[in-house]
Amino acid sequence: MKPVVYTRGQALPGLLEKRILILDGAMGTMIQRFKLTEQDFRGESFREHRKDLKNNSDVLVLTRPDVIRAIHEGYLAAGADLIETNTFGANFIAQEDYALGAFAREMNVAAAKLAREAVEKFSTPEKPRFVAGALGPTPRTASISPDVNDPGARNVDFEQLRAAYYEQVQALVEGGVDLLLVETIFDTLNAKAALFAIDEYFADSGERLPIVISGTVTDASGRILSGQTVSAFWYSVRHAQPLAIGLNCALGAALMRPYIQELNKVAPDTFISCYPNAGLPNPMSDTGFDETPEVTSRLLREFAAEGLVNIVGGCCGTTPEHIAAIGQAVVPLPTRALQRGFFYREAA
Repeated sequence: MKPVVYTRGQALPGLLEKRILILDGAMGTMIQRFKLTEQDFRGESFREHRKDLKNNSDVLVLTRPDVIRAIHEGYLAAGADLIETNTFGANFIAQEDYALGAFAREMNVAAAKLAREAVEKFSTPEKPRFVAGALGPTPRTASISPDVNDPGARNVDFEQLRAAYYEQVQALVEGGVDLLLVETIFDTLNAKAALFAIDEYFADSGERLPIVISGTVTDASGRILSGQTVSAFWYSVRHAQPLAIGLNCALGAALMRPYIQELNKVAPDTFISCYPNAGLPNPMSDTGFDETPEVTSRLLREFAAEGLVNIVGGCCGTTPEHIAAIGQAVVPLPTRALQRGFFYREAA
């Protein structure tokens, strides 16, 4: 298999071979700090919308772009090399829960442009910054029945997922992202639909961006929700030739460690990413999670010292303070070295 030649994000493979890159932290945690009202989510565009929109964080790129811009800039000021677009649920399937499916494309273009503007503001020749187009798992799963009494029932199929992801990818690339991040994967079939759509878009457009794939181990079973072990998950998606494979969400760093170690063994020729939650949920905490920046950064420093990671950041409960502490902790340490193998990628 030939090395992938990227039309965007060409600098990323080389940078990942030189140093650990820092991903941003939680978007939802930061949005909650703004204590937004229903009217904030509606804005003028959706003032008379027939459904409540509060907690639809993706719509804020249209109704309160100032909030999303401030969050991006907060993470960039904290030292993030990569920031995610605010598009975790900005696909037709997820937005239909709010009767906003028709606006999914507009959300993705706007989100990518917001992130692009923030990145351009903070990038320097010595420290370039990058926009990761975030593709979340959707609230519907292709592998799992929504009805406990009918295991064969499904509320979404592969083609519906493919079409929704294709629209999202097209809009994110149009808006100016540097790479695509298929994240928080709990159903491998959903992820395969996203990867199929990405590959289809690449073939149609002539574009080719780096892909990062990030699964979610949901509990101590060491499996994602649809039943695969971390190793099986990797073998199911490695055909996409991702720039990096990793894990995020559900667990804090301490509980995630054995699964990152497992990925290191089965994917020696692929960069590894890790962005855990800030420990366990804690409603008494300001962020809703246990770990302070000092704790999360210490744990991720141990990952780096063990040679396990190339990209680190934070998921639920993490803040710019967490990201700054993580950067200070891991940047002095060497990045994980690749073993150049069959699936090794090089910059264009």
